[in-house]
Amino acid sequence: MNIVETHELAKSFAAQPVLHGIDLRVAPGTLYGFLGPNGAGKTTTLRILLGLLDRSGGTARVLGCDPWRQGARARTNIGYLPGDVRWYPRLTGRATLDFLAGVRQRDCRRTIHRLARRLELDLNLPVRTYSRGMKQKLGIIQALMHEPALLILDEPATSLDPLMQDVLHDELRQAVAIGRTVLFSSHTLSEVQQLCDHVGILRAGRLIEQTTIDALRNRALRRVEITFAAGAAGMASAPRGWHGEKRGDHWVGSFSGPMSELLAWLAKQPVLDLVVTPPDLEDLFRAYYATPDAGASA
Repeated sequence: MNIVETHELAKSFAAQPVLHGIDLRVAPGTLYGFLGPNGAGKTTTLRILLGLLDRSGGTARVLGCDPWRQGARARTNIGYLPGDVRWYPRLTGRATLDFLAGVRQRDCRRTIHRLARRLELDLNLPVRTYSRGMKQKLGIIQALMHEPALLILDEPATSLDPLMQDVLHDELRQAVAIGRTVLFSSHTLSEVQQLCDHVGILRAGRLIEQTTIDALRNRALRRVEITFAAGAAGMASAPRGWHGEKRGDHWVGSFSGPMSELLAWLAKQPVLDLVVTPPDLEDLFRAYYATPDAGASA
């Protein structure tokens, strides 16, 4: 059973459609990246999954519950970090977390101490003195402190410096390694590529792709430069997936598809030099937004 599953999920505000029939599936024990530009509908989807918004159509199940009708039960085992987290300014960081742990009726002191140490956050200071990055760290701690089965994080790396982003990513990987599930939104492909094993791409309220990072990488373009000795075959004989130009004996272009096909063809040619860069997922991501019919929900 999927931890998160929606079917034809739709949402409108004042008769204005925002989500259009989303079929989202998040399996247990996965790190799932929900990817899309600002305004694509990511936050609206996450709020529906948490039971903070009611859907206009379709169905949603989270931890086996209907999030609108059974949201209180589901949220006991969910850690949530909103995209714009707000705090009580007069409380210290520690008092804030103690209050939230009391609401959950959990003893979270050990986990709070460990996370505060890893994130280098002084919990004895009033929240009003915190920088934006420190407030984000506090939000991360409150989402993780009760060790929930499901983490729903809305752009969690916002305002974190690169070292703290590494700490966050390590914590999320550890959570998944012991069987928890992470669903987080981002508009940064490099973050999703580095961290996730599954990805959903949202565009204008439509889930246009749902696949693994490996499958996405296999379809991304590799930039290729080839230098031939005399007697190389013409470009017409190159395998499908090659796109480029010939500059004498030097070819410059890109290749999409299995590298084995390109290498098998090159093995029959008088190659002097070959340069292949890693797949550029940024180019593939842009293509989804440049082409009206790019991709389809799977």
